[in-house]
Amino acid sequence: MTTLVLDRRDLMLELQPGRLRIRVPQENPRDVPLALLERVVIHSRTLLDTAVLGALAEAGVAVLVLSPRRHQRVAVLLGRAHNDLATRLAQAERLRDAEWCLYWSRRLVRAKLRGQIHFNRSALAIRPDERRVLQRSHDSLQRIRERLPCAPDLPSLRGLEGAAAAAHFQALGAVLPPALGFKGRNRRPPRDPANAILSLAYTLLHFEAVRAGHAAGLDPYIGFYHRPSFARASLASDLIEPLRPWLDQHLWRLLAERVLRPEHFTLDRGACLLNKAGRERFYPCHETLIRPARRALRRSTRHLAAAL
Repeated sequence: MTTLVLDRRDLMLELQPGRLRIRVPQENPRDVPLALLERVVIHSRTLLDTAVLGALAEAGVAVLVLSPRRHQRVAVLLGRAHNDLATRLAQAERLRDAEWCLYWSRRLVRAKLRGQIHFNRSALAIRPDERRVLQRSHDSLQRIRERLPCAPDLPSLRGLEGAAAAAHFQALGAVLPPALGFKGRNRRPPRDPANAILSLAYTLLHFEAVRAGHAAGLDPYIGFYHRPSFARASLASDLIEPLRPWLDQHLWRLLAERVLRPEHFTLDRGACLLNKAGRERFYPCHETLIRPARRALRRSTRHLAAAL
């Protein structure tokens, strides 16, 4: 086990020597060795004390707390910071280098475009009945990729990325089951099942990027494409951009193959959310598919730290 997902109401976590004890009302307690854990996702009302948090941090276990009602990130707990202060100082210095920031950001957007084009080609092979929409999206993405080297600054680059995202989500909408009601990307709150899955999966991926950056000695809050902003882990936002199309493709399969179906979602004051049955299906699938992304994040953070 590397990930522990807590998604039962009224759980209690207790610290025992070398392990966590999970208590559920009217059930036998369950023990999980701390040495087996890398991350804990708390998605329900859970009672724990500072001894548990301290032990998790000491063991290097990252904790993500999600709102039970909105599936939004509430808090992140990381272990001890990397001891190499020089990396974080170099990162802050690079933030002042506009040319380097543009170079880094162009690489991110180029990789994201490559993933979007791959998604499009895969979708076309599976859904030739949507050739007209998919081909139009593909042509748009190719034109944007050709313009990428000429983007003179970050605002221009963001404009190209936004246009590519619009084309990409048009392709995604063409291949998703019509019953899901996907009309494009929306969030805060998500208003349909596909957007509910995207929002939750992106939140979990962002958490992995925060954790990878922290482990590499980087400051997750100092980004180069997503500029530093209050309470935003901007570097983590940078790091996940190339991985979004890959994640979209896997989530499309979950919906198209009916692993997740409309009955696995509920509407709550305008927000579409995974219900308990849906989360029981989602988290095991997500744990399997996210592993390559974790490896990619570890590689990219190590390379970035070495390049600063």
